[in-house]
Amino acid sequence: MNLPAADASRVKAAIRDKALALGFDAVGFARAALADEARRNLAGFLAQNLHGDMGWLAANSDRRGDPRVLWPEARSVVVVAMNYAPEGDPLAVLDQPERGAVSVYARGRDYHDVLKSRLKALGRWLTETQAAGVPGDVKVFVDTAPVMEKPLAASAGIGWQGKHTNLVSRQFGSWLFLGALLTTLDLPADEAHGDHCGECRRCLDACPTNAFPAPYRLDARRCISYLTIEHKGPIPREFRRAMGNRIYGCDDCLAVCPWNKFAKKGDAAFEPRAALTAPRLADLAGLNDAEFRRLFSGSPIKRTGRARFVRNVLIALGNSGDCGQADRAARLLDDDAPLVRGAAVWALAKLAPGRFAEARDRRLPIEPDADVRAEWLAGAADV
Repeated sequence: MNLPAADASRVKAAIRDKALALGFDAVGFARAALADEARRNLAGFLAQNLHGDMGWLAANSDRRGDPRVLWPEARSVVVVAMNYAPEGDPLAVLDQPERGAVSVYARGRDYHDVLKSRLKALGRWLTETQAAGVPGDVKVFVDTAPVMEKPLAASAGIGWQGKHTNLVSRQFGSWLFLGALLTTLDLPADEAHGDHCGECRRCLDACPTNAFPAPYRLDARRCISYLTIEHKGPIPREFRRAMGNRIYGCDDCLAVCPWNKFAKKGDAAFEPRAALTAPRLADLAGLNDAEFRRLFSGSPIKRTGRARFVRNVLIALGNSGDCGQADRAARLLDDDAPLVRGAAVWALAKLAPGRFAEARDRRLPIEPDADVRAEWLAGAADV
């Protein structure tokens, strides 16, 4: 819907004020379109298979590359952001091998629920109450539909995509959750944010698995966040040692960004749970499915599922060097999930080579799963 310039500016200001009143930390406006560069980057990323087994990226690439394909009536995008910056050093737990490192974003409430609730409230205010004084339809998106929030946020002036491909803000550093509200209202766009990374490459050099083939390019197949969250199969052996005790996500490239010096503690909605702040690996390894669901209720970790999560915990146990944890690994050799059994094989091989060799001779001939059999055979080579 086209509005007179004065009305459009007034509506835009009203939307910004309402969004901030609802608890968003930053608000920006962009056209419902993506720059050619963003579409080219997406196409190149997919053509090189850098997305790994995230098939949903390729399946919706046409809509992801153009919001107007997703919703032809959209004219503007209201991009909102919430700060989730942690207190203290988020990487300190990496020096505690008996504990698990959980990415900062997953230590509190599921951000999907928090942002979507507030975005829906903004949408209702705009459409149902007509508080802005004009009619306009909206659609709300929080990382659950084919919308490229990061380039849209850059176009809306909230920040820029850094060399680690994540959004960076002068005010909040690398710690921002993003959401988007598409609207049929034709609103003035904000000025796009320029790149302020300069010559810095701390994020690139910090990556434990060398997941950045070049600045501004990510190979997700090498990224610990991808491997521990999205990847459905066994963790490739070449990355297991580099994972250390990271059991869900990885914050290394985010945490070292110099712009984080301006960030202040994040929204109270994302206050970390005590159980997810440096949890003991020994307490997590034995979780059954019901215990897993109960512990991670309301957490984004629940979406990954128990098998993938315990797989990650077992890799961390194997990296811990604590031979006293060999019993925990051995108990999971009989787990119903092949993904867990395979990771238990690797952990046992690292923690107790003698026990591994004895167990291999008994279990390899009767193991029905090909991936687990491969772990027994490859573990034998390692030992």
